Amino acid sequence: MMTVDSHDKAILSALQKDSSISNLDLSKLIGLSPSACLARTKNLKELGVIRQFTTVIDEKKLGMETLAFILVNLSPLNRETATFFVEEINRLPQVLECYTVTGNHDYLLKIVAKDMQAYRDFVIDSLMAIPGVNRVETSIVMSTEKRTLSLPIEQ
Repeated sequence: MMTVDSHDKAILSALQKDSSISNLDLSKLIGLSPSACLARTKNLKELGVIRQFTTVIDEKKLGMETLAFILVNLSPLNRETATFFVEEINRLPQVLECYTVTGNHDYLLKIVAKDMQAYRDFVIDSLMAIPGVNRVETSIVMSTEKRTLSLPIEQ
């Protein structure tokens, strides 16, 4: 774990709220000169603390009405099957997130689809078509009560 000071934390907090903020506005917000602010931001990016700057899109505004979490079991569960599964998952744009998990399942996927028919087609034609996928269990999101990409940064 790396050490970040109060200025770095302020930069990270501000960028999590709005990654499109200009360096000038960011420097004013946290009380650093523009050059010092830019140098710190670049350093945080080079160290991998900041992985990327991105835009969060409302999937419903683009007609993607179905959000689901899918638990996946592989068989056999070995390195070869797991590696192939992850490679295939990374090719599927419907999969927003993929986690290896503990417990009764091997992976947890977060996916979006236009509607239930598109979701069904994804599961049958894409997910279950991956060799080694033995079982899937789905939870469809009925409503989102909280969603953030911001990490808690203690000042």
